[in-house]
Amino acid sequence: MTTGTETKTVEELNKDTVASFMEVFSTGDVDNILSFLSESATWWVAGGLDGISGTKSKKEFGEMLSGISASTVTGAIRLTPLAWTAEGDRVAVETESYSELKNGRVYNNLYHFVFEVRDGKIQSVKEFLDTEHTRAIFLAP
Repeated sequence: MTTGTETKTVEELNKDTVASFMEVFSTGDVDNILSFLSESATWWVAGGLDGISGTKSKKEFGEMLSGISASTVTGAIRLTPLAWTAEGDRVAVETESYSELKNGRVYNNLYHFVFEVRDGKIQSVKEFLDTEHTRAIFLAP
């Protein structure tokens, strides 16, 4: 693909896709978030968190996002990319999240995401995070 006189590599295009995804994710617009995922996309979350961890289909991921959005003050969790590595179809990104929840708690976590991107669509995501922080903020009484 060409922008002006410069041609972007596959890695740069895939990184752009993930960066745009994170910007949209930070808005909480679930339909727009899901538009970045292929129909067969999967989202895997590390750990043993009930209702959060494990592999989810695109539909299941959307349902989880709707529940999370409903629990936040702004309807979204802001994702801020900190460091990138891209090779072929894979984009790895260290990320920080931030959101104030309706329960009065603040969610501020660190992640390592591994995205697989093909033809401008996210095919799969692996999400590694501090599950104890997530449990304490979202699931603890």
